[in-house]
Amino acid sequence: MSSKAPLIVTIIAQDPVGMKQLRAARSLGLPDWCIAAGFVRNRVWDHLHGIAPPTPLADIDVLYYDAADLSKAREQACEARLDALEPAPWQVRNQARMHVWKDLPQHTSTADSMTCWLETVTAVGVRLEADDSLTVVAPLGTDDLLGLKCRPTAFGRTRLDEYEARIAGKRWRDLWPKVKFVD
Repeated sequence: MSSKAPLIVTIIAQDPVGMKQLRAARSLGLPDWCIAAGFVRNRVWDHLHGIAPPTPLADIDVLYYDAADLSKAREQACEARLDALEPAPWQVRNQARMHVWKDLPQHTSTADSMTCWLETVTAVGVRLEADDSLTVVAPLGTDDLLGLKCRPTAFGRTRLDEYEARIAGKRWRDLWPKVKFVD
């Protein structure tokens, strides 16, 4: 965890909606899980920009790692259970099978899979522990996210067209004008 990660914990902990969503995800009992991507990035960038109410999320990315059960049916069952507990646009994905469409070797953990995302600022997640503490999962660190700097990961540099299209499609430059985009 980065020395700056406490700011991320504070931002998330002060968000009652986010905490309800984390409690719902924790109730699934998934192995090596966290909620990542826009769930963290949007909240942090909104906070650093002074934006309220928060920028709406397209989905809530719940990640987990279970090499013993690669079925899409399990992901769908988890999404249905989460929607019954806390209606939201849930997207649950087992990171043990995410390597296939990227034509990579199988990942070894949720954090390992996040290193193969397109940008560093999205590869940050949080997990609500049994004692209600928050753990930040940030295999590429949190400096870019907290420093308002968006850059491709090593994997993203091999797919710069996808990286640029993603940023443009999600309108990040318009939504968060203080962010510096680096290639």
